[in-house]
This record gives sequence, C-alpha cells and structure tokens, in this order.
Amino acid sequence: MWGKRAVAPEVQELHDRRRQEVRAGGKAKEHLANQAYAGRTKWRNRRWATLIIINLFFILSYHYDLQLLEGSLTASRFFGFHMADPYATMQIGLAFGQVILNLVIGTVTVVLIYLLVGGRAFCSWVCPYHLVSEWAEKIHLILRKRKIVRDHRFNIATKYWIWGLFLVAALGTGYTVFETISPLGILSRALIYGPGIGLLWVLALLLVEIFYSRRVWCRNLCPIGVTYRFVGAFSLTKVAYNLEGCHHDGACRTVCLVPHVLEFTKPGKAEKMRDNYVSGDCTNCGMCVDTCPTDSLKFDVRFVNKLL
Repeated sequence: MWGKRAVAPEVQELHDRRRQEVRAGGKAKEHLANQAYAGRTKWRNRRWATLIIINLFFILSYHYDLQLLEGSLTASRFFGFHMADPYATMQIGLAFGQVILNLVIGTVTVVLIYLLVGGRAFCSWVCPYHLVSEWAEKIHLILRKRKIVRDHRFNIATKYWIWGLFLVAALGTGYTVFETISPLGILSRALIYGPGIGLLWVLALLLVEIFYSRRVWCRNLCPIGVTYRFVGAFSLTKVAYNLEGCHHDGACRTVCLVPHVLEFTKPGKAEKMRDNYVSGDCTNCGMCVDTCPTDSLKFDVRFVNKLL
C-alpha cells in the first residue's frame, strides 16, 4: 500500500513471535524483574558530569579571568573560537536585519559539533535547565505515584509553532523576544553573572512541571530544542535499536523524555533487525541505553562503524 514501508519476512516473523510472548507475559516480565538494570546510571552520570563541568568552565572563566569559555550558552568563545546558539543567531538576524560574521562563524561551528555528537545532545548534555528539570521530574514522579498529581500531556507539535512564532516576533518587533524568557539563557546568565528576577520565571516553569505536566518545557515547548532537532536529523551519533534482543518490556519508553522516538521498540513497529535509528528529536541522554535489560539500545556512529 502507498506510504507503507516494507518489512522483511524474518522481521515480521520475529514480531509475531514477540507479540505472543508479550501476551503470555513470559520473557518481558522476566526481564522487568531483573533489578540489576533498574539502577544502572552509567550514561546519566557521564551526562550530568559533562553538563556541570561545561557550565563550571563558564563560571570560572568569568570570575577568575581564565579565558577558557567566555560568554554564556547563547554566545561564547572557547579558547578564542566563536560559538553561538543557532536559534539566537536566527532571531538576531531577523530582529536587526543584518548578518553578524562572528555569530555566523559561531553558529556553523556549533552545528558541525552537533552534527557529529547528535543535535539535541545539547539539551541533555549542556543545557542547565535540563538538569534542574530532571530533578523536578523526580519530585513529579513521586507525587504521581502517590496519586497527588497526574501528568497532563501537550501536543508534541506545539514547540514547532512556538519556534516559528518567536522568529516572526523577532522580525516584527526588532527585538529578540524569546531571549528574555528563555530558561536556558536565564539560568546560564544567573550562574555566570549572578541571580536576577528572571529566575522567578524558571521557578514557575519548574512548578508547572512538578504539579501539572512532566518535563513540558523540554518536551513540548522549547524552540531551542526544535533547532537542534533539525540538526539531529542528520547527525552521526544516534541511538540504534536491535530488534533481535528486545523483549518489548517498554522500560525504555517509560524513562524517555521524548518516547515517540522509540516507537519502533513496540511489537510490530521495527522495520529491520538492526540499525533502527531514532529520529532527530532524541536528546541522546542515554536513559534508554541504561535502562534496557537486553542492551538492545546502544549508541552508534552511523556509517563509521560499518567501515571499522
């Protein structure tokens, strides 16, 4: 049928067998009971450490004039090399009607980096709001388990409308409107230069995420993540899925910030035995890799591994 992708016969056969196993509750329950994987946090620990170190470099560079990483996450210099947030660069270009060479150079540098390591890896490995939002998520999950709160979901497409809206606002007002409310920018500047009133907005967002909608900013609203999502569609480093080892227990989707990128882990969804890659919306946080009891999800450098 038009629009339907072909599934190899051996893949379909495996899908049918796994559906029966899931209905019977056999291997899926067996692996869910494997507590050795429940507390595995290798990638989370690496990610948290990287995020803290990067933001600490900004702080130390400013306060001790070390000139390691100057500026903030919106625009900076790393040992003299310009780096700039692509979304901020687009806003500035539209607001002021001019191309600033250093910002263009910085944007190209950043895009090249994230084409290598994964577009939305910026969100989970660099952005300070992502870290505090993860902590808020833990509170939300505790409250939800006790049935004090419940999670309200937003349409995943909302962030694309917001992405376009703030670009139009920059063009129409001559001002980078989004940068005044960006929790990334507010937190980055607060860490480096000291706290400001903008932190009240960040606190309000966290309260919404704790009591109303789990991780709603990063998942459904943030336009910065949308920009990196476009980069991530072409990036080399991605999470790859191996159907053969999967028992479809669903633990990966439970912990994932953007579970729609793991849709192919559901019975009958994968098209190939191996090399099923997540979409650009994946943040490469590694939570699914840590959680998978059969190691069916792993980081892979596309095209390169096949040459080795």
